[in-house]
Amino acid sequence: MLIFLLLMILIFYFFMIRPQQKKQKKIEEARNSLQRGDKVVTIGGIHGKIVDVKDRTFTIEIAHDVRIDVDKAAISFNEADLNAKGTAKQEEKPEEKKDEKE
Repeated sequence: MLIFLLLMILIFYFFMIRPQQKKQKKIEEARNSLQRGDKVVTIGGIHGKIVDVKDRTFTIEIAHDVRIDVDKAAISFNEADLNAKGTAKQEEKPEEKKDEKE
């Protein structure tokens, strides 16, 4: 009975806890690697460009002369990663077709 309990604990560790820890570590490394000039999206959906990096916060320019300070944990992903997935490219295609018709 004790062996069964230990086996269950090991299964939970290797299939649930350990992958989540790896994912959190990768996200933390990605946030720490962001620098000035990188385009980002916050967890609230605000798109902007990093203009200043501090210990725990970023200053993001969201429009001309409009800057906000956000916590590093509020950055959801790098916009370059979004472009690599093709999401932003799909949005640009209809605009290009409109220009060709005019």
